[in-house]
Amino acid sequence: MTIPDTMRAIAIEEPGGPEVLVEVSEPVPAIGDDEVLVRVATAGVNRPDVLQRQGLYPVPKDASHLPGLEIAGEVAAVGKKVRRWSAGDSVMALTHGGGYAEYCRVHEAHCLAVPPRLSLIEAAGVPETFFTVWYNVFMRCRLAAGETFLVHGGSSGIGTTAIQLAKAHGCKVITTAGSNDKCRFCEDLGADLAINYKTADWPRKVRSFTNGRGVDVLLDMVAGPYMQMNLDSMALEGRYCIIAFLQGPTAELNMRVVLGRRLTVTGSTLRPQSVAEKAAIAAEIDARVLPLLGDGTVKPVIDSTFSLGDAAAAHELMESSKHKGKIVLVVGSG
Repeated sequence: MTIPDTMRAIAIEEPGGPEVLVEVSEPVPAIGDDEVLVRVATAGVNRPDVLQRQGLYPVPKDASHLPGLEIAGEVAAVGKKVRRWSAGDSVMALTHGGGYAEYCRVHEAHCLAVPPRLSLIEAAGVPETFFTVWYNVFMRCRLAAGETFLVHGGSSGIGTTAIQLAKAHGCKVITTAGSNDKCRFCEDLGADLAINYKTADWPRKVRSFTNGRGVDVLLDMVAGPYMQMNLDSMALEGRYCIIAFLQGPTAELNMRVVLGRRLTVTGSTLRPQSVAEKAAIAAEIDARVLPLLGDGTVKPVIDSTFSLGDAAAAHELMESSKHKGKIVLVVGSG
């Protein structure tokens, strides 16, 4: 298929609400020697996309100005030094922006083969979410079989992924969610305990479930007022990881529990990491997670799909928090 000079894309007109997402015509990006050009079939919608649209998520200088951090599609062209991929290969990829478009350039080491079991719609829900969970929960916090894991926002894309991966590795899983329906949804995915944080004292329930011991690893996207409650919910030698601040980045904390229980407090963001750092995560995903996706042990949970031109509606749904799982834009044939 001939590669055109221009493509449809979604740009951010100015910082603001979903209405500032506008369809534009952009030049098809040129690729470097170690990059591939992907003809995008589907693109995942993520919280960082919303923050970027709002002007609250700085875009690295070398990144595309277009939103979109994960895609699935077909390799359309490869750079001179690319050896792993060829035109026509079906890939899912972590992007450096630019996913909300018909074509996207990606470093070859940030692409993964789409398992035959997955549709391209499902594949678009893998890279950003699975990279984030695997890197933070397993590479940084070393979650191991037999340990107890707590993730907030269990019905989100991150939450659904974390629940499944933790269960697949022999862990007990606790999660919080904002409704009884979402709690049942999380339990159906494998959570051993799902707590409605709007109606229940979740720290008390965590203590009761763990017989007062606490959890070994905690993945937090809430922060703010949850931070002290999270620290108080940790077991001896527990690892607490912060990846987002939905309730704000600051809190007044009593750190005695950190010393007394010998806790590790860590955190990360994915996008600013170097090409080599992201490639290392991709290699781990390839070796240790793709087999689980390939045999159906874990699976991206898709809530809904929108056309590329309906990106604003997709963002509205994301901000409403009514979704369960991933929101995906269908750009080409998904």
